[in-house]
Amino acid sequence: MQLSLTDKIIIVTGGAKGIGLGICRVLAAEGAIPFIVGRNETDNKAVVAAIEASGRKALQVAADLTRPDDCRIAVETIIKQCGGIDGLVNNAGVNDGVGLENGDYESFMASLHKNLVHYYLMAQHALPHLIKSKGSIVNIGSKTADTGQGGTSAYAAANGGRNALTREWAVELLKYNIRVNAVVVAECFTPLYETWINTFENKEEKLASITSKIPFGKRMTTAEEIANMTAFLLSEKSSHTTGQIIYVDGGYTHLDRAISE
Repeated sequence: MQLSLTDKIIIVTGGAKGIGLGICRVLAAEGAIPFIVGRNETDNKAVVAAIEASGRKALQVAADLTRPDDCRIAVETIIKQCGGIDGLVNNAGVNDGVGLENGDYESFMASLHKNLVHYYLMAQHALPHLIKSKGSIVNIGSKTADTGQGGTSAYAAANGGRNALTREWAVELLKYNIRVNAVVVAECFTPLYETWINTFENKEEKLASITSKIPFGKRMTTAEEIANMTAFLLSEKSSHTTGQIIYVDGGYTHLDRAISE
């Protein structure tokens, strides 16, 4: 896409799998250096090796983002290795099914730490370096904040929080020329999504029933399509775009489902 991201250091949380992996691949192809922050060092290193084998660059640090100190240490490690940060993609999280009826305080709070608190902490620790670089932040979110899903109160609340923080940070960081946007995902076939589909007895039927309701093309969004939008928002090609919540979902969230019948 020629986004002028060459040698830009971009943090990608949860960058070893699924959507995060797609983002890292696209960023590397654009000449950026994705810095993966993920729990599993083996997975992180496998992605780095694959990107390096393609002639591009990537880096990684292992961190459990539910631990506040790990967020701080991850950013400190990145600065020690690279000297600066040009962008942050908050992506890591899991739809963990903590509902209202079947949940409790401990599991609800644990889910917020898995899905929202580290968005704040990673941005806060990276902020002094983003101020220097006039970098950008992209928060990856889910349609559950808009549509609900049932049985996933904590994840829906976290995604509502992601959207709210996107707008709040866009305002707070105007004075630093830091742009903050969100990319919202609806139906994207990731490893976690596949695990969920496999819980159904007739998984092929279930998958077909979902894709039939996606207005554009009757197919799932690819990780690459989400990554392309993310890379664009990180680049100067989107230089006057901030505070936006952008749905890369084939019209799933907002278009009338009746058109899919």
